[in-house]
Amino acid sequence: MHIRQIISGIAVLLVTASCAPTPQVEKKSEPAETLKTEVPKPRVGEPVSPISAATVSNVDLVELGKKLFFDPRLSKSGFISCNSCHNLSMGGSDNLKSSIGHKWNKGPINSPTVLNSSMNLAQFWDGRAKDLKEQAGGPIANPGEMAFTHELAVGVLQSIPGYVDEFKKVFGSVPITIDQITQAIAAFEETLVTPDSRFDKWLLGDDNAITKDELEGYELFKSSGCTACHNGPALGGNSYQKMGVVEPYKASSKVEGRSAVTGKDADRFNFKVPTLRNVALTYPYFHDGEAATLAKAIDVMGQIQLGKKFTPEENAKMVAFMKTLTGKQPVFEIPVLPPSSDDTPSPEPFGK
Repeated sequence: MHIRQIISGIAVLLVTASCAPTPQVEKKSEPAETLKTEVPKPRVGEPVSPISAATVSNVDLVELGKKLFFDPRLSKSGFISCNSCHNLSMGGSDNLKSSIGHKWNKGPINSPTVLNSSMNLAQFWDGRAKDLKEQAGGPIANPGEMAFTHELAVGVLQSIPGYVDEFKKVFGSVPITIDQITQAIAAFEETLVTPDSRFDKWLLGDDNAITKDELEGYELFKSSGCTACHNGPALGGNSYQKMGVVEPYKASSKVEGRSAVTGKDADRFNFKVPTLRNVALTYPYFHDGEAATLAKAIDVMGQIQLGKKFTPEENAKMVAFMKTLTGKQPVFEIPVLPPSSDDTPSPEPFGK
């Protein structure tokens, strides 16, 4: 081989080698930085606590109670149901100063909301029913409300084959009893809670859930002493208080409150503190329904309970705060009621 060829070959090898890719040294990868998502921390030390969603342990019992809640055949007129005075499309109330009963009878008192009523220490404004089950039987037999008797209500349901089958499925026994009826209605009412209000979200740590004015309204609500009565998850419902602590309240109703139950004169004008949950939906306010608006209710409460006169700006901020208390309303299918049979007694909407 000529020396010139050898030199050329060496040159080619050198050029080829210089064009070859440079070996990469494997580097140890650095651990990826963990993305930190801040989880809101629930606020502590507040006099109000969030509402939890309802849990249902017996679906069939609740479904039966829902039908009974909407069934007007539990009234003498065949027209009035539990939902008539506790309308679930209207915040669980009827938005009337006093409810309308049998034969257009004017009730003596404002109808309290059924929403979150399971959180009350007792039922009715005067607390005469210890729980929802006991409360459910009251209006049925009240001559001014549904104007029936428990015996007649049982007889109507017993005459309806669809109800007989459903009661047997739920309770495993026949005949139907008033105890079963009220138990079922109470089970349904226990599901009527309203979680996830904007204020609840704030309580759970979401700073953006309410506005600056709404927060200032809450701080004013606390500093003025309102939380002495309106506290806990329902912002009320857990105590009896006198209506008119600083100044007497001139009620338009003759109802005297807790004294009708206890017989004690010291309990006159003591009423169960109403819940403020969904209060923007449950107007008018007070046991006699005399406050048509939240602004009016705040002014009256400040005057007669706290001895305080709120400025228009303060009042507006407290109204704004109270509107954040509207929670997620119950959502469900309207029940299809089982049809009456030939043996079902006819209603008496215009009878004596």
